Order: sequence, then C-alpha cells, then structure tokens
Amino acid sequence: MTISRHLCESACAALLVAGLATTASAQSVAEFYKGRQINVIASTGVGGDYDLAARTITRHMGKYIPGNPHFVVQNMPGAGHVLATNYLYNQAAKDGSAFGTVGNSIVLHQVLDGKGVRYDASKFNWIGTTGISNLMTAVWHTTGVKSVEDLRTTQVISGGTGAGSGSVLYTTVATNLLGLKFKNVVGYERARDIDIAMERGEVQARSGFSYGSLAGEHPDWIKDGKVVFVFQVGTKRAPELPNVPLMTDLARNDDERQVLRMISSPVGLGRPYLTPPDVPADRVAALRQAFDATVKDAAFLADVKKQDFDLYPDTGANVAAIVAETVGASPAIIEKAKAAMQPKDAPAEAKK
Repeated sequence: MTISRHLCESACAALLVAGLATTASAQSVAEFYKGRQINVIASTGVGGDYDLAARTITRHMGKYIPGNPHFVVQNMPGAGHVLATNYLYNQAAKDGSAFGTVGNSIVLHQVLDGKGVRYDASKFNWIGTTGISNLMTAVWHTTGVKSVEDLRTTQVISGGTGAGSGSVLYTTVATNLLGLKFKNVVGYERARDIDIAMERGEVQARSGFSYGSLAGEHPDWIKDGKVVFVFQVGTKRAPELPNVPLMTDLARNDDERQVLRMISSPVGLGRPYLTPPDVPADRVAALRQAFDATVKDAAFLADVKKQDFDLYPDTGANVAAIVAETVGASPAIIEKAKAAMQPKDAPAEAKK
C-alpha cells in the first residue's frame, strides 16, 4: 500500500510538472509579456556607451513587443565584462524576461584567454547590435605614406596608451602578421594625448581610432587631408570610406584571413544584445523583431541624435554568425592569432 501510494504521488507530481510545462509553452508571446518587466543587464557602469545605448533603445523597444512590457536597465560592471556575461549565462531568468548588452570582447576573450569564463558564447541567443563605427589606422600626412603598400618600406611611429590597448593591438598585428613597418610608442595617458602628439610630430600614426570619434573630434583632419587612412578594422567597410581596405583585405592567404577575421570580430559585434541560453524560441524571435524595428524607428533615431552616440545596427542572425565563426576557430588559427597579437619587442615609452 505504501509503495502504491508513493508511486501515485510521484506520477501525480510528474503530471503536474508536465501540465505546467504545457501551459507555459502554450502561453502566447503577448500573454507572457503583458505587464511584465524585462531586466536589461549592462556590463558597464552608468553613463558609459553601452549603458547609454541600452537606456536609449529600451525607451522605444517595448512598443514593438507583443504585450508591451517595460524595461529596467541594471548595471553590472566588473572583470572586463565577464561578470555580467557569466551572470546572464548562469543566473539570469531564461524565460525571456532578461537580456543584456555586454562588451564586444567577451567572445574573443573566451577563445584566446578564458580567464574567469563560465559561459559559452555560442549558446547565447543574439538579439542584435547597435554597432560601432570601424576602427581606423591613420597616418599623418607629412610621412608621405599614401597607402598600405608604402608601409612595407616606410616605418612610421604609432602612439599608444599601453601595450595591451586597442591603440597598439592592430599595429602590432599588422607588423607581426603582414610585415608592415609600425614602431609603437606607448605611455600616453589618454587617446587625446596621442592626437596632440601627432599634431606636434612626436608620433606619426594612431590606430584603433573609431571613425565616428575621429570625424566628431577632428573634422579638419579629414576635410584638409591631414591624415591618410591606411586600413580599417571591422567586418565590412565603413560607408564613409569605401576605398579604404579592411585589415582582412590585406591577408595574403586563407590562414592570415582567418586570423584577421578573428581579431576583427569585436568590431563586428559592436555593442551586442543577447539573452541567456534556453529562452523559448518564439520569445527570442519577438525580441529580435522588436530590436530590428526599433533601430529603424524615427523617434529612436531622433533620440540617438540627441544622445550623440554612433549607430551602425545589425541583426541577431549576423551577430550570431560572427560569434559562431570565432568560437569555432581551429586550435591552429587560435595559436596564430595569439602570436600575431604578442609584441616581438617591448614598445618604446613616450617622452614625458
């Protein structure tokens, strides 16, 4: 009798769970999101670019989601964006009531370093990206350098903030992998200090400079031809500079191309948005559709203009493809990427 009762209780419990699951799966997207709060995790502090973009897009996105939920942005900076990424993967709700925006370095960090990683980027549901403008390598006009080919015979001094910074990374890769002649000088406190050093003739180049920032801060550099853009980093050429090659265009063989695509992947990801794994597919689809509609919305675009941040949006499907290619890279390509990013000589220090 006791065994039969136990079996009956177990069977009833199983039926109850199954019934709840069936009810949840039968719930429409509109029914789920009606009156609901969506928590949006930003992996930076208040006031940063990711935070600003997240607060701007969530002011408009709710009207494109069935049920019209409202949003609360929560900041979770720490560990180079890894803290928030780990939280979204392991702890955030997996029912569609939470998503996040995390640093575009987290996929490459998983592949090349892995320190602190408790996530698999390929298992997130990627919603889309508000994007960033491509990163430029610009050479001062007095060098006589007119193109990448000139850099195979002419050495230029490129300023940087630190050995691991973006201002040094791409010139290091271009030197190690492609044979271009950059000499890095580091120790500038801010990127703005590199700009001043270029104008004074202390250095001749700057790398990792977003086109949007450069155009906003130094329009005369472009208008008056004070800099020559030798290559840009991204997954597709910036519409403003269709004749400037991508760093990936400089590859001389397939291995180099794969390495350069991997190193360029964070720029392609821009400011990405993602949900935790295992969110129901119809809710992921609704979030993706709402994101795509929002980045074309007139009121949102007016808000972006007022907030003054760059917008180069792309779809969740395209973001997911970049992630899949990066995570799926072969061990040989990963090792070549690590080698290309490692300076062969210690960069010189800027004069104080």
